[in-house]
Amino acid sequence: MCFGGFCISKVARQYSGYSSLVLRLTLGVIFAAHGFQKFSGGIDNVAKFFSSVGIPGYLAGFVAGVELVGGVLLILGLFTRLAAILIAAVMVVAITVVKLPAGAGLLGGYELELALLAAAVAVFLLGPQRVSVDSDVIKKEF
Repeated sequence: MCFGGFCISKVARQYSGYSSLVLRLTLGVIFAAHGFQKFSGGIDNVAKFFSSVGIPGYLAGFVAGVELVGGVLLILGLFTRLAAILIAAVMVVAITVVKLPAGAGLLGGYELELALLAAAVAVFLLGPQRVSVDSDVIKKEF
């Protein structure tokens, strides 16, 4: 589709190698911030919440670490696929253990987690692509 010489499909093809970058940066900022918030707000509070929904409290530090470190790794594009799949796993647990049992509304209030899960799976499938430590420095995908 073109408008006055500007072709959307041409631009999309030309820059499609940056699609993972957009997703990586977005997910990375979201998860790094949430992981940092879990640590700075008191991991004991997170552990108590986890216990209240049936998740062992000792996993709070692990989940916060996955979010914080995984988010930073996604921003850098380092160990991209590993970070993405770990974040996807966190979202699966959040949806199935916390959100689905609540059962509120049509999507049960888990539409944000579902979108984050989809984005993490997309990054896993796409890999780091351009502008990443994996592809630009190490020249290897993990």
